[in-house]
Amino acid sequence: MCTVRVAAVQMVSKPSVEANLRDAEVLIAQAAGGGAELVGLPEYFCLMGLRETDKIDAREPDGNGPVQRFLAEQARRHGIWLVGGTTPIAADAAGGPARVKNSVLVYGPQGQRVARYDKIHLFAFTRGEESYDEAKTIAPGDSVATFSFTSKTGVPIKAGLSVCYDLRFPELYRAMQRPDLILVPAAFTATTGKAHWLTLLKARAIENLCYVLAPAQGGTHENGRTTFGHTVLINPWGGVVSQHDSGPGVVIGDLDPKVIRDLRQSLPALDHRVLG
Repeated sequence: MCTVRVAAVQMVSKPSVEANLRDAEVLIAQAAGGGAELVGLPEYFCLMGLRETDKIDAREPDGNGPVQRFLAEQARRHGIWLVGGTTPIAADAAGGPARVKNSVLVYGPQGQRVARYDKIHLFAFTRGEESYDEAKTIAPGDSVATFSFTSKTGVPIKAGLSVCYDLRFPELYRAMQRPDLILVPAAFTATTGKAHWLTLLKARAIENLCYVLAPAQGGTHENGRTTFGHTVLINPWGGVVSQHDSGPGVVIGDLDPKVIRDLRQSLPALDHRVLG
């Protein structure tokens, strides 16, 4: 059975949407030039603001806006499946504070949008002077999202969508119902990333017997935040296929459906589930 080439882009995003889209364009072209049929961008690829509220100022209505047009055009130009990291999509404030949805938008080779996932689990962390609380500016999603595509050689792939902090909640991935590929665009902090990033990614791959592709932010940003990077493709046995540690770059590797099938036959752990 044929393999399917995929790629994950690592960025060190800036406070300028326009500058980030220019950077992403170069890296997407590099990934597509390497033969990738699916390309993933990291969380906050289009904006890493100086203030948490910058994402609210940059929000777009669902279905229209410069970031969404960029993603559609890039997917169409390169004839790829493009997983657009996250885009700030306007949320209904319903009388509350202004917030956005942190949304993964997926576009097909004709530029059509095929899936949307709104980040469900919102990160909060405090240690000394380091503090984050995404709920102040982001409204959580409430639905699992997957999409399916067929490679140019006729290989069907089911992909599940998640974002960053979602990685700590394995029940989300069980609810995807046996994906072949899990996508985890992220902006893990240097502190939590060093401790847990690769361990959690490998766990999700092993327990679901599938590939995990994790495009990440990786470096020190203009707002002073340092993200962990280590963009990676992991196979269903928990092995690293390809990895890029720090700074902008592209990870490219192949999904082998035979590996998934053989592992699920030799170790039928998914069939042995009793709870949930």
